[in-house]
Amino acid sequence: MKGQLNSARVGALALCLMLLSACSSAPTSSSLGVDPDPRDPYENFNRKVYSFNDAVDKSVLVPVVNVYETVTPDIVEQGVSNFFSNLRDIGNFLNHTLQLKPKKAANDLGRLIVNSTIGIGGLMDIASQAGVYQESEDLGQTLAYWGIGSGPYVVLPFLGPSTIRDASASAVDTVASPVQKYDPTTGKLPLTVLELIDLRHSLGDFGSLIKGDPYVFVREAYLQRREYMINDGLPSGSEDFEDFEDF
Repeated sequence: MKGQLNSARVGALALCLMLLSACSSAPTSSSLGVDPDPRDPYENFNRKVYSFNDAVDKSVLVPVVNVYETVTPDIVEQGVSNFFSNLRDIGNFLNHTLQLKPKKAANDLGRLIVNSTIGIGGLMDIASQAGVYQESEDLGQTLAYWGIGSGPYVVLPFLGPSTIRDASASAVDTVASPVQKYDPTTGKLPLTVLELIDLRHSLGDFGSLIKGDPYVFVREAYLQRREYMINDGLPSGSEDFEDFEDF
C-alpha cells in the first residue's frame, strides 16, 4: 500500500513538472505575431494547457495505445469500441429527446435495443450493419439547441479543446455515464481507463493532419466541428470546413 502511494505521488509530481515546463515554453499570441481571436480570450493560458496535454499524450497515452494495439487482436479492439459506442447511444437517445427530435431518438433507441441484445451487450454493432447508423448527440449540443451560447473557447487539462458551455455539459455527461454506475474499484476505474485508451486509439495519428500552428488548427477544427454537429450539417459560411472534417 505504501509503495502504491509513493508511486502515485511520483506520478503526480511528474505531471506537475510537465505542466510547469509546458507553461514556461508555450508561445503566446504576441510572440507569434497573431491577432487575438475574440472567441479565445484566454489564449495565452489555453496554449500552455495545450502544450501540457500534448506532452502527456506523447509521453503517456501514445505509448500505452501502441502497446494496446500490439497485444490486442483486431476483433477485440472492435468489440471494445462497439461496447462503448453502444453505451453512448443512451446519451444520444436522451439528448435527441430533449431536442424534440423523435425520429432520431427512435433511431438511437432502436440501435440500443438491437445492439444490446442481438449484438451481445454491444460487442457487435448489428444496427450499423443493417444501415441504422449512430448520430452522436451530447448535452452541449442540447444546450445550444435551446439557445445557450458557447461562451469562450477553453482548453482543459487532459480533456482538450472545449468551450465554457461544452465543458459544463461534459461534466454532467460524465456523471450520467453508465460507466459511473459500476463499482469504483472493480468496474468503474478499469472501464474508464479502457474507454480512454479506446478513444485515443480511435484518433490514430491525428498529428499528421495538422497544418500550420497546431494550436490554431486544433481550435478551428474543434469550433467548426462543434458548429457542424450542433446544426446537424454544414454551418453557413464554413466553406473551409472540409479542411477539418476528417480531423
